[in-house]
Amino acid sequence: MREILKRRRRLLSRRNGGGPDLIGAALTFAAEWQWPVLPGVAPDPQGRARCACPDPECTVPGAHPFDPGLLAATTDERMVRWWWTNRPGAPIVLATGGDAPCAVSLPALAAARALDALDRRGMRLGPVVASPTRWALLVRPYSMEQLGELLYAKDFVPGSLRFHGTGGYLALPPSETGQGAIRWERAPLPGSAAPWVPDVEAVVDAAVDALTRTGVSAPEL
Repeated sequence: MREILKRRRRLLSRRNGGGPDLIGAALTFAAEWQWPVLPGVAPDPQGRARCACPDPECTVPGAHPFDPGLLAATTDERMVRWWWTNRPGAPIVLATGGDAPCAVSLPALAAARALDALDRRGMRLGPVVASPTRWALLVRPYSMEQLGELLYAKDFVPGSLRFHGTGGYLALPPSETGQGAIRWERAPLPGSAAPWVPDVEAVVDAAVDALTRTGVSAPEL
């Protein structure tokens, strides 16, 4: 078990000249797993907490697409290799939805509680992406109608719960953003097949319960 955990931590975090192997990770996502990706905006070199995009109030510095835009996301190996050869430090951004996973994200403390709750229920979890402030649980693609019905059935949906569905995006490990390093809290198992991910329903139930218990509901968190 310990060796498996070590292998998980090493997955997509290989070192290349002292830095994260972004091109290797991007090629794994795109070519092997068929997840459409594109390079994100790098953090502003003059201030890593800021974004290099034109928006001075950017809330996800370095963790979003800008040029090219989100619609350019691809699984084409040649395009991915060209992008990261020319922009070796660019964060890896996943275009969520379609045939790619979606995600449910929430503040880190509540996310840890949600994961504990799901573990106690014996629910199988897929990969979990973590930034210093928020964790994102990858789930199967869902439609807006499916999500709307799911949320309508809830008495209360905390504002800090975010959904990365069709038309959305998510920075993937081992990216460096203005918010800090993006890492795996729960890493995919090594292998060439795309990781298994759960349905959105159980994840939302646990996330809402965890946020309600911790009182973390402000949308800016």
